[in-house]
Amino acid sequence: MTTTLSAPSFIESLLGKEAEDLLTHKAKVSKNLLHLPGSDFIDRVWLNSDRNPQVLRSLQTLYSAGRLANTGYVSILPVDQGIEHSAGASFAPNPIYFDPENIVKLAIEGGCNAVATTLGVLGAISRKYAHKIPFIAKLNHNELLTYPNKYDQIMFGDVEQAWNLGAVAVGATIYFGSDESTRQIQEVSKVFKRAHELGMATILWCYLRNNAFKQDKDYHISTDLTGQANHLGVTIEADIIKQKLPEFNGGYKAVAQATGKKYGMTNERVYTDLTTDHPIDLTRYQVLNCYSGRAGLINSGGAAGKTDFAEAVRTAIINKRAGGTGLISGRKTFQRPFEEGVKLFHLIQDVYLSEDVTIA
Repeated sequence: MTTTLSAPSFIESLLGKEAEDLLTHKAKVSKNLLHLPGSDFIDRVWLNSDRNPQVLRSLQTLYSAGRLANTGYVSILPVDQGIEHSAGASFAPNPIYFDPENIVKLAIEGGCNAVATTLGVLGAISRKYAHKIPFIAKLNHNELLTYPNKYDQIMFGDVEQAWNLGAVAVGATIYFGSDESTRQIQEVSKVFKRAHELGMATILWCYLRNNAFKQDKDYHISTDLTGQANHLGVTIEADIIKQKLPEFNGGYKAVAQATGKKYGMTNERVYTDLTTDHPIDLTRYQVLNCYSGRAGLINSGGAAGKTDFAEAVRTAIINKRAGGTGLISGRKTFQRPFEEGVKLFHLIQDVYLSEDVTIA
């Protein structure tokens, strides 16, 4: 097990001048409004919900695995890109991950709480690994083989298959704002209902997709729009919300201004009282929309690049200090040599284990 590092030794060296701001920022919205992660999170937050004892056990299993066990935080390896982006685009940088077993090995060696991947990947190795690391079966995907390419999440499997291969949770994606979102919401709501009946937890990838969101900025990562996507996600009883890290605000206003038409509904206090332009405040608004943190917010690590270690640690700091529950890190880990992927996971986890990184 990797030794937990202190904040100065691995945060300041990676982030330089930005470290002080990220580590000392005082949030606009008080942390006292949130249900924060902790070792008692299941008892404190979920015990009085409508989740049955089997779901509570599955959630506890998820929160009790890996290097972050019993902290209230999670570190997850997601590998659905073989369908979402194509296997060639995803695994050509590191061909060992064409083999499902190496995906699971990376999650285990990386100290992850769980591995989230496709039905086929988990089914190929379930008897060997289902009892060694929690499985999250991602049930719907967008495939890019149809010509012309289109973007629509469709079901590739069902809840019973996930249960049979030993998954403790199911995952799904909804493209909120898209023409297909109404159907996707209805489909995923039924899937989550059935998963809860069988005792599995539920995780929702709350993505936005609409060309109208691309204006002077890409408002797919605007906190007002992603926050509402989160709120729709918890409405269909997602236990954990996965969302992209917000970078700015004002999506509702930008769409209305660009189109000349009224779009949605918001409130000026979202922009004046509940947020600033600081990334921790922007992310805290996402947490607020997850029933004030009752459903944990996990942010994504993003695409692989030259500054992966610094970017991953930065995202972890923002998520933790905002009141989030953890990070989900895919391409930054599996598109590099195995040992480097393990190291990156450990660095992320060290942020959540460090007492120097506090809730803002």
